[in-house]
Amino acid sequence: MDNVIILDPFSKPASSGQVSPLKILRALISVSDKKGIIEFAKALKEFSIEIISTGGTYTALKNAGIEVKSVSEVTGFPEILDGRVKTLHPAIHGGILAVLDNPDHCEQIKKHNIEPIDLVVVNLYPFEQTISSEDVKLDSAIEQIDIGGPAMVRSSAKNFRHTAIVVNPDLYGIVMEEMRENGGALTIQTRFKLACRAFQHTAHYDSVIASYLAGLTPQSTLPDSITLSMAKQQQMRYGENPHQSAALYGKFGEHFEKLHGKELSYNNILDINAAALLCAEFDEPTVVIVKHNNPCGVASGSILTDAYKKAFATDTKSAYGGIICVNRPLDRSTAEAINEIFTEVVIAPEYEKGVLEFMTKKKDRRLMKQKSNLRKINELSIRTVAGGMLVQEPDQHRIHQSDLKIVTKRHPTDEEMQALLFAWRVVKHVKSNAIIYALSDRTLGIGAGQMSRVDSSKIAAMKAAEAGFDLHGCAMSSDAFFPFADGLMEAVKVGATAVIQPGGSVRDEDVIKAADENNIAMVFTGIRHFRH
Repeated sequence: MDNVIILDPFSKPASSGQVSPLKILRALISVSDKKGIIEFAKALKEFSIEIISTGGTYTALKNAGIEVKSVSEVTGFPEILDGRVKTLHPAIHGGILAVLDNPDHCEQIKKHNIEPIDLVVVNLYPFEQTISSEDVKLDSAIEQIDIGGPAMVRSSAKNFRHTAIVVNPDLYGIVMEEMRENGGALTIQTRFKLACRAFQHTAHYDSVIASYLAGLTPQSTLPDSITLSMAKQQQMRYGENPHQSAALYGKFGEHFEKLHGKELSYNNILDINAAALLCAEFDEPTVVIVKHNNPCGVASGSILTDAYKKAFATDTKSAYGGIICVNRPLDRSTAEAINEIFTEVVIAPEYEKGVLEFMTKKKDRRLMKQKSNLRKINELSIRTVAGGMLVQEPDQHRIHQSDLKIVTKRHPTDEEMQALLFAWRVVKHVKSNAIIYALSDRTLGIGAGQMSRVDSSKIAAMKAAEAGFDLHGCAMSSDAFFPFADGLMEAVKVGATAVIQPGGSVRDEDVIKAADENNIAMVFTGIRHFRH
């Protein structure tokens, strides 16, 4: 079949490719995950299928009273090297890889007394589960790198026209149902689908090993190549819009658990992530309200209820239908305050006694439990572009007062300094161009995502005015430098008295001069927080 392009994998090429249902006569079973394997093997015996097996699987089948032949009986060679070598033998791989409508292949396996293997049931050593343990040692991890298993899986998948491969216990029922419908046979369509699943299985397995080993070696943050393999966690009703299909992949469920409410949407998950990342910036009791991936209110307080009321007051209009994240167990008082308006999602690390029952009275509202501290996650940031991906380190920079450079004649007061630091933590999570007006414990106005920084300043001031806030004496934060003094002058107009920005413009001196002329205290961070 060299140099032959088969457009239809189920068509029969000129010289090869059996397309009728494949009668299963002989099966090889070797599984680490033994869930359901006894029942599946017994079902195979309904069709008088000969079963070959190895090690622990052989023992498990034998103890269950299932007639089974050991691999050593087939190969005439014992398992050696503590089981590292057992199935890597021509009697096994010849039986798996033989093209049975190729006369030369048939003659060769007959000459060497090799019998075909029609069904291979293999799942691999639990490498991923092993390395999930925090105290795993390299030697232990290496012993869970399967060699013979992937070889059998790939051989079977390559030869799907003559060998069926099953890699997941979840497939046992589907396979057996079809075999019963076809008198012990599997169709070419099913074998092809099983082969696809098999290659996905080994690709994921190899990518996990490569990532783990690479992580043990000092190297640049960004590797020369990236292999992504994530299992589908959830099929979604649709994506950002109803005409777009979507699914969730990876381990989102390890960080967030839905306790109540409707199915999460694509946009819900984006907003949950945005809200939780911003909330992770704060150690004190804090509430974040997010709408369309931008915060519309953030506040801290001595108790959650006060923090919520201050965050909600920033933009009561936008908070309707938003996502609320808190960084303390949700108490009854705060829950009752939240319950006064419609909220899409509530996220909390825990729910105090009786609060969950109270919150579940609204059936559509999603209640999420945050199970991990996102501040500890150091995953690369990945975005797709035409033909590839943009990959960067996550923006985990946290500013401290000692990092700031005071560039104006007037220094910030202690109260202004706390407001500047608060505003800077929030502006990092607002889409660029971003402007924040804030006090030391709350946002007053948020301007997000404008092409002009001046326009973002105006919008932030407008939102503050709508909320009834007087901006005199507040702090302003800008995610990037002011290219001209006009952005700063917007702060002066509304009464802000302190400004935090990265600095670095060729016109910094003009901006500093304008600040001095208006008695503004301004600090430079030397760091910008663009968020596109």
